[in-house]
Amino acid sequence: MTANTARATTDCQPVTPMPGYFQNDCMEESLVRQMNRKVLKLALPSILANITVPLVGMVDVGVSGHIGDAVAIGGMAISTMLFDLLYWNMGFLRVGTGGMIAQALGRRDFSGIMKVFTQGIGTALGIAFIIFAIQYLYIDIALGFIQCSPEVADYARQYYFIRIWAAPATLSLFVFKGFFIGMQNAISPMAADITVNVANLGLSLLFAVKMGMGFKGIAWAVFAAQYTGLFLCIALFLIYYRRLLKYADLRKSLRLKDLGKFFSLNGNLFVRSVCFLFIYVGFTSLSAKYGDVQLAVGTIIMKLMMLFSFFIDGFAYAGEALAGRYIGARDSEGLHLSVKVIFRWCFWIALASTAVYVAGGKQMVMLMTDKADVIEASVPYLVWLWLMPALSTSAFVWDGIYVGATAARPIMFGMICAAASFFAAYYALEPILGIQALYVAYMVHVVVRSVWMYAFRRTAVYARVVQDAKRREMCPGGAGNGTAGHEMP
Repeated sequence: MTANTARATTDCQPVTPMPGYFQNDCMEESLVRQMNRKVLKLALPSILANITVPLVGMVDVGVSGHIGDAVAIGGMAISTMLFDLLYWNMGFLRVGTGGMIAQALGRRDFSGIMKVFTQGIGTALGIAFIIFAIQYLYIDIALGFIQCSPEVADYARQYYFIRIWAAPATLSLFVFKGFFIGMQNAISPMAADITVNVANLGLSLLFAVKMGMGFKGIAWAVFAAQYTGLFLCIALFLIYYRRLLKYADLRKSLRLKDLGKFFSLNGNLFVRSVCFLFIYVGFTSLSAKYGDVQLAVGTIIMKLMMLFSFFIDGFAYAGEALAGRYIGARDSEGLHLSVKVIFRWCFWIALASTAVYVAGGKQMVMLMTDKADVIEASVPYLVWLWLMPALSTSAFVWDGIYVGATAARPIMFGMICAAASFFAAYYALEPILGIQALYVAYMVHVVVRSVWMYAFRRTAVYARVVQDAKRREMCPGGAGNGTAGHEMP
């Protein structure tokens, strides 16, 4: 009797012989309930953590607005954008780490887990060193392209040259979060995110207001909050996973052959991140040419669209963790069931989000601004809020599942096509639709992503179970390192 059959029999009462089809129905219902619990255990903490993310920017802008004037707020906006550009493309440190560790966990390959983790931390620290080395060049070039007053630029430099020293913590946190997600643990990254955001709030008020450090105090607060989050992650690792340390092999992890595989996967994910950046920067820069009001409308609509993604991303993380684990364990049925359950949850979330956008879209805009001209100008674009959940859910969810399958090349090519479709749709439709073409183009890009990943799901995701099994047959002993079959430390 398999473990799943045993669990199903326990859940079905009474435990007496039943006709086959009743027994099968009971087993299937039990497995679905178990999968629902697994999905929610991973998704809900991630959703809660996502909701706290905007607090960092809101707190920094709010404090700068109270201790300074419009120049201080402008300086905060510019400096925050500089770090967004710097760190946006480093998301592969979390994404790639999570998928590879989930698969290693499914194989019970604890040496593989520590190899990926070590490579991730080493890469994060290496990138931080490069950031330190080019920090003056980067800000000089960036401010050369950004049109702002000398006073705003001075504030931006003050903030930048303090926060830049948090780079090792910020990048290492990406790796720790990927490690925890891969280990099917969504509570620890949630705890880290909430700790960082709450620490940032408290320390900003303490340093900038109470201690009178002014604008620089905000930067020192971010610096301290990032390292607080890093220390918490180290503590959580030692509490729950310290027994994995005996599987760590620094020399083996840093061999060129093993690093080549790590960087090959993450290089593809880096290109994916660059494509995302082109789309979002393109949307903002193209909307700016229609005037300040349309730029404000575009910014607000984009922010409101992203509210939906906070919820869907939690299930995408669950898809990443579970897909990776089931592929590593060669569990085709578990993989298919997890995908089915995740999409079922996301369907209801998309439906609820659409209802919220339809009922309260204009009220949401009014919460973001009190400018009557901006509120009225936003009305023709509210329809895109209504359509966003239905058109984008599949793209977000498949993205997480592909990451768990470490199908980085299909993701990369899909994002290249999506980015190309965004700009192609805009320039083709702009003479006819005007600025509405920009919103059409954004929806086109998410549809292209959805269609692409759905079309390649069999070879990029489901076939990975068979591919992984064949590799392991060619390399007896599971992962080839003598750890397969060990119990989790």
